[in-house]
Amino acid sequence: MVNNPFRRDDANPPVLIIGLGRFGFSVARSLVAMGQEVLAIDNDPVKVQRYADELTHVVEADSTDRDALEQLGVGTFDKAVIGISDNVEASVLTAMALVDYRVTDVWAKASTKTQGRILERLGIHHVVYPERAMGEQVAHMIVGGMTQYLEFDDDFAIARAMAPSEQWNRSFAETGLRVKYGVTIVGVKRIGEDFVYARPETIVKPQDELVVSGPTRNVERFCALSKPKPAHG
Repeated sequence: MVNNPFRRDDANPPVLIIGLGRFGFSVARSLVAMGQEVLAIDNDPVKVQRYADELTHVVEADSTDRDALEQLGVGTFDKAVIGISDNVEASVLTAMALVDYRVTDVWAKASTKTQGRILERLGIHHVVYPERAMGEQVAHMIVGGMTQYLEFDDDFAIARAMAPSEQWNRSFAETGLRVKYGVTIVGVKRIGEDFVYARPETIVKPQDELVVSGPTRNVERFCALSKPKPAHG
């Protein structure tokens, strides 16, 4: 068994990743790309070997084994991600262990609402449903003319979409989109140029993308304006 290779007083505390399925590995790889150290744990030796060169530290261990977690110093971590969801028992036992070790900020993947509720009742701070969330985002992008979409719990959304034709070569002061559609244009992204925050005098070109926020229904209605019109024979 490999002991925790990190120092507790690191200025940038490492993140514990448990489970190297698609979700767990994606989170771990993204963290490493951001300059964050991670300790990844999986009980599959094939995955451990496969990702050993891509992640900071990868260890073969059973996250339901308290002795193994103890040797890895799991209780010294502040942040952890549980990427196990297909094995509910392992997910729950791992969550219980992290709660008992007082890991202060835990994210856990859940495949079903029932699993999510169990994790929440155990004291897990953040339960995520990546497949459902991605499905909802793709659905909105398909029907709403959006290139990116993020919805919050309180009927508020942020989206990225091509500028509608009524805004081309005109300023926001001229078109009054905020009043007309009940949305806020946060900024403008032009091909080959930096993102700029939207101002009343900002002129929008035909290939510009807009970042728009507001009530979900209003954002969806506004982004639908940029959808290509169907061709009629």
